[in-house]
Amino acid sequence: MNQPDTATQGATALDADAPNETLNFQIQHLLVATEHILRRHPAGINELGLIKTLQKPPWELISEVNFGEPDKLYPVHFLLFHVLYRLRDQLATGGETLTISPLVIQLRKSSVVAGAGVPDSMDELRNFYLDLSKYELPEDAINRMMDDFWAGRSGNRPAAKEVTEAAETLGFESVPPGFDDIKQRFRRAVMQAHPDRGGETETIQDLNQAFAVLKAHFRT
Repeated sequence: MNQPDTATQGATALDADAPNETLNFQIQHLLVATEHILRRHPAGINELGLIKTLQKPPWELISEVNFGEPDKLYPVHFLLFHVLYRLRDQLATGGETLTISPLVIQLRKSSVVAGAGVPDSMDELRNFYLDLSKYELPEDAINRMMDDFWAGRSGNRPAAKEVTEAAETLGFESVPPGFDDIKQRFRRAVMQAHPDRGGETETIQDLNQAFAVLKAHFRT
């Protein structure tokens, strides 16, 4: 039996200092759609897959995204993660938890029923994404932010499952012993995936995210 879509019940209006009603409206629709999608992907879905699903009927909540330009990708990435952290807080009160990372977004049962928020090692990220003032940033700040959070400078060690999946994305059967092997494999994979060679920009985005997770794994 399917769980009720709690986002429908919990998509309350934003605070008075929210940027505008259009953004508020979009967030509420994304909450409903995202929970619906996650309940139909019990094994999890990555960020790119979630974006593509939200772009298609019946949702059509995200327009075309240029994955090769960080300043164009950032608002989509930020808004989606804002929605995910809001949804995680809502679901926590009902005995469910939400894994949130670019490589795996997964809804599952939790043995701990939380109150407001989820006190874990990712609270720094939660606070960042729930702050709507971060929705619009200058390009240099966007590049620094993506480097900080995706390259692991925030000090958060990626989960073992996330590291394994990142290694598989780069073509490894298991996590290699050293970072030099990852750098070499990443360079080859990006060259092969380049649009000039018939590849897709989305594939390069997947490779970049996998590389960032592994970089964080070996740094922390």
